Amino acid sequence: MKSKKEQISSFLTGIILIFFAVLALFPFFYMILTSFKQTYSMELDLSLKGLSFQNFRTIFKNFDFAKYFFNSTMVVLIACLLNAIISSMAAYGFEKKKFKGREVLFGVYLATLMVPSQVILIPLFTIIQKLHLINTHFVLALPVVNAFGVFLIRQFMASVPDELIEAARIDGCREFKIYYSIVLPLIKPVLVSLTVFTFITTWNDFVWPLIAVTDSNMSTLTLALASLQGNYATNYGLVMAGATLVFLPPFLLYIFLQKQFVEGIALSGVKG
Repeated sequence: MKSKKEQISSFLTGIILIFFAVLALFPFFYMILTSFKQTYSMELDLSLKGLSFQNFRTIFKNFDFAKYFFNSTMVVLIACLLNAIISSMAAYGFEKKKFKGREVLFGVYLATLMVPSQVILIPLFTIIQKLHLINTHFVLALPVVNAFGVFLIRQFMASVPDELIEAARIDGCREFKIYYSIVLPLIKPVLVSLTVFTFITTWNDFVWPLIAVTDSNMSTLTLALASLQGNYATNYGLVMAGATLVFLPPFLLYIFLQKQFVEGIALSGVKG
């Protein structure tokens, strides 16, 4: 049984944690509440008067948010699929295939993470322009495929026994079948973690779509959200309605996959 001093300490700790939790959640509550109001000023108004769905009807009817929602959805689906496949195959090669200079090559590959993304924006845009890939869903998904995914999956893949793979090779399995039938099912938790990372990064990306999109019909939700701000007057209720729509999908995805996400991150450092 806890002593009185320990009970008081636990109570105070709980109060402090609740305070910081409320402090962290308050901006989201304020955003959602304001999205149901017609307001042209940012003020701390927590009243429930005048709430309506007018802002949500407006952004779908007048600003065609359904089209932008579709664009963002297509981009994140392509990005998640590309990142999971390419990163897992590269991680399999680096971790389970023994070849000379493997660690050096992997180190050089990881060094690319130290290059700021802003540095490669112009060269990347020039390349996709030469390839005639401007204004496509595919090109908006490309930048998210990088060394981070390979590093994350390789760390997790180290826990897959080499003996299991060697036994499959002895039985005559080809490398792709080993990768697809044995390795992929075992690294499912880290693939879920990578998918969540990829989804959030791509869904919230603003700079790359701003550069790579020249056709307004290919705009993503983040670009559409920026267009809601007026030059002289801004309906902040409208902006908050758009921000709520942008916020909800990654939030719900994380809630739904929280257990697998935490498991994948926690086990990514396991060796042997």
